[in-house]
Amino acid sequence: QVQLVESGGGLVQPGGSLGLSCAASGATVSRYIMSWYRQAPGKERELVASIGSLGGSTTYANSVKGRFTISRDNTKNTVYLQMNSLKPEDTAVYYCNARGYGLVAWGQGTQVTVSS
Repeated sequence: QVQLVESGGGLVQPGGSLGLSCAASGATVSRYIMSWYRQAPGKERELVASIGSLGGSTTYANSVKGRFTISRDNTKNTVYLQMNSLKPEDTAVYYCNARGYGLVAWGQGTQVTVSS
């Protein structure tokens, strides 16, 4: 059974930084496409960033390009999302996602609030 557990959310001022972690159990993150999604109140869930298996190529939503960085530590079986220059519009619940080989798994989400 695959479990994804996010951590690192919280309240941060505009322009600040925050780092999220997604610890996986029951699956090896290097084998799957790992992604971060977010969902703001009243909006649909949207893809923020992805990192591929094997070579680890990354993709980002235009809204976060240049500010967010997704990475993976295979030794810790953990995926990270470093968020810099945060804006109020980045406020959302952030979810970790793993997919591949017929698997789709979600974490429970972690709240990120950007406010002064």
